[in-house]
Amino acid sequence: MRKGVAIWLLLATMLSCNDRSARKARILPPEKMSTVLWDVIRVDAFTTSFIRKDTTRDPVLENARLQQRVFAEHQVSREDFYASFEYYKKNSAQFKPIMDSMVIRKTREKNLNSLQTN
Repeated sequence: MRKGVAIWLLLATMLSCNDRSARKARILPPEKMSTVLWDVIRVDAFTTSFIRKDTTRDPVLENARLQQRVFAEHQVSREDFYASFEYYKKNSAQFKPIMDSMVIRKTREKNLNSLQTN
């Protein structure tokens, strides 16, 4: 009887560890998260600036369609992206470098654009 209980406890422990590691495996690494998040933010900005003004198009559907293109381009599922986003939001020490890299990216992009227009 004790052996049976011990085996079940061992099995339950192993399964719960596997579940946690499976959830962690879905979290995008910071570099990839930064790149995908950057593109998702750009899609949101485009939707807000242009699509919402077009009364013939549904901005919510267009935004979802454009986000799906971003996920396909980066070979990331929507579920993995949003699971990662939630993870990083809860772990601010890991999220800060992601956000900082996007600020740097925006600054570089702005500087490049100003050089091209001059």
